[in-house]
Amino acid sequence: MQEVEVNALSESKFHKADYDRDTVGPLNGIRVLDLSRLFAGNALTQMLGDFGAEVIKVEPKEGDTLRAWQTQGIETNWKLYARNKKSLALNLRHEYAQKLLRHLVETCHVLVESFRPGTLEKMGLAPEQLHRRHPKLVIVRISGWGQEGPYSHRPGFGTLIEGISGFASFNGFPDREPVLPPFYMADAFAGSYGATATMIALRNSEKLGGIGQVIDVSLLDPLFHVLGPQAANYRLTGTVKPRVGSRSTNSGPRNAYRTKDDRYVSLSASTQKMAERLFRSIGREDLINNPKFATNAARVKNVDELDNIVADFISQRTQAENVAFFEAAEVTIGPIYDISQIIEDPHFIERGIIREYPDNEMGSFPMHTVLPRLSATPGSIRTPAPALGAHNREVLAKVGIDEHAYRKLLESGIVFEAST
Repeated sequence: MQEVEVNALSESKFHKADYDRDTVGPLNGIRVLDLSRLFAGNALTQMLGDFGAEVIKVEPKEGDTLRAWQTQGIETNWKLYARNKKSLALNLRHEYAQKLLRHLVETCHVLVESFRPGTLEKMGLAPEQLHRRHPKLVIVRISGWGQEGPYSHRPGFGTLIEGISGFASFNGFPDREPVLPPFYMADAFAGSYGATATMIALRNSEKLGGIGQVIDVSLLDPLFHVLGPQAANYRLTGTVKPRVGSRSTNSGPRNAYRTKDDRYVSLSASTQKMAERLFRSIGREDLINNPKFATNAARVKNVDELDNIVADFISQRTQAENVAFFEAAEVTIGPIYDISQIIEDPHFIERGIIREYPDNEMGSFPMHTVLPRLSATPGSIRTPAPALGAHNREVLAKVGIDEHAYRKLLESGIVFEAST
């Protein structure tokens, strides 16, 4: 595919609010050295980069593994999660490369890594060693199971975490196997929690006179955290939460219902007033005083019969007709979209949830906008995802590597470029 120079693109086609090459974000001046691989670390440093931090992404010769997660030969994941980053391709198996890295760490405020616990120590980059030379350094350690514990040595794949966390055990339908999420759920939460923790640590070290510290981010802890009071529920009831598909164990009706045009809607009548409003809207006011459906507890107990009543009504109308009908009746309903509908939806368009951004290879590339949305100090996208080793010279110049020395590093295989 022919490469397109971003500098030559007309920037008028991109949304100025969050695409601006020259913007100075609230994290301007913060330098992050990112040694992580795959999703969690990249999501964490993407957020820091979106808000102005200088993120130096250290990659092996084959590049970050995220580059290999492609769609029709395009590095879609890399393009999304490597925006606002600089690529340094470094052979960390080489002793001199590790020496360069130690010097580079001293110029940074944050170090992010996702090696198996103990690897950083083997590289001569143990936290206690780094803090002796750089007391205020924030070190973020991402792993599947945490830096300590009997499972810390296990491979840290999100799939394993999504299974052991309890999520899969109650996700899916009762007559089928547990269902794992079809996206990087554990990694996504770890990345978000990790970014928040990094900002807390930076606040402590820079504003409150504190020292640097180590942040232990496992994929397991954040996912279990967002699953709510599972442990308390079990202790109080002595029962394991069952798989109920799209239903709720707390209220009813709540489900995904098929429409006349073979699409789906999601409907939730989780309060007494909403349930009564639903019954009136479908012409079944008699259900309000029916002992089977008069209370929430009764509705949950008799949910099969209730779901059949609701599903029958919804099946006679298209997705759009159902949404319009129930919205007019002030019943909580929404369409279940696929991506082809999302990109055409006026709310997604007006809020700019997906926007086109410059891309060196494709000219422009659609991806989600910068989050969170801040009114006074918003984030922005300044640069597209880099080619492998695109910033080698710039980054290594920070530790005194001139052009002559750089050529020697390149010839010896200590650094790499996309063309080598």
